[in-house]
Amino acid sequence: MSRLVMIALGGNALLRSGQKGTYAEQFANVVETCGQLYPLIERGDSLVIAHGNGPQVGQVMLQQEAGLRLYGLEAMPMDFCGAETQGAIAYLIESGLDRVLHRHGVQRRTISLLTRVEVRAEDPMFACPTKPVGPYYTREEAERLQALTGAVYREDSKGNGWRKVVASPEPLRIQHVDIVREHALSGDIVITAGGGGIPVVRTDEGFQGVEAVVDKDLAAALCAVGIGADAFYILTDVPKVYLDFRKPGERPLDTMTVAEARAYLAQGQFAEGSMAPKVQAGLFFVEKGGGECIITEARGLDDPSCGTRIIR
Repeated sequence: MSRLVMIALGGNALLRSGQKGTYAEQFANVVETCGQLYPLIERGDSLVIAHGNGPQVGQVMLQQEAGLRLYGLEAMPMDFCGAETQGAIAYLIESGLDRVLHRHGVQRRTISLLTRVEVRAEDPMFACPTKPVGPYYTREEAERLQALTGAVYREDSKGNGWRKVVASPEPLRIQHVDIVREHALSGDIVITAGGGGIPVVRTDEGFQGVEAVVDKDLAAALCAVGIGADAFYILTDVPKVYLDFRKPGERPLDTMTVAEARAYLAQGQFAEGSMAPKVQAGLFFVEKGGGECIITEARGLDDPSCGTRIIR
């Protein structure tokens, strides 16, 4: 029996550690990742794919800084950067999927939907931006950019330098999620909600983009709930979720109940900015009535029992 499956691709689907992020590198990575998704396609699953965009947004911001410094060109806001990278990455994934489908002689359409995600203008995250975006700078460079642009820069907790920080508000609605479901159930492979989607708020004149970044895994979870997904795969660079990760006696988990996952989060078992948001997204999906959430690496998808499952 075919399933409706939501897949959230991790950052390593496009860019690996130590790479510069060239087009050739990213395309090769995407083709490899799309090949690893083929077991789900072969089973007849209907697929909806979301993805990250952090490194790509960083590249765009570097380009814009160069334009500001050399030519006085005003930098584009974060919602525009999100739209730009969402479209570019979706094009790469479409191209990678087409190559994999052609290799296996499978006739399925791949389509991309540029996605706006509604957030609340009153979300408290706007008053205290904490989400780091873009490249690292020295303190002097950050102060110069802050004076030029009015953006907020803060020092990285690990001592790597200063980065721009923006709000990360809670996503409320994925716009046109009904169209996503319709296309997926018709057999199309749909790419949507990339990078957490384009954050917008409702105004008297319609929707307006805001200077923010929505968590990509939480946006994917919201999309999964909206389409009524049977399963939600969150793909990362480890085969399972671990307790005491990279410590003596680390333990892989085959399953976590909702209660167990909440207890582990409270204990600080999962790192913020790494596994914690993935577990939180999985909890959101399961608690909102979704099927099962599986956190795993893409190369394990040929095994139906792969990964760590979050269950009610």
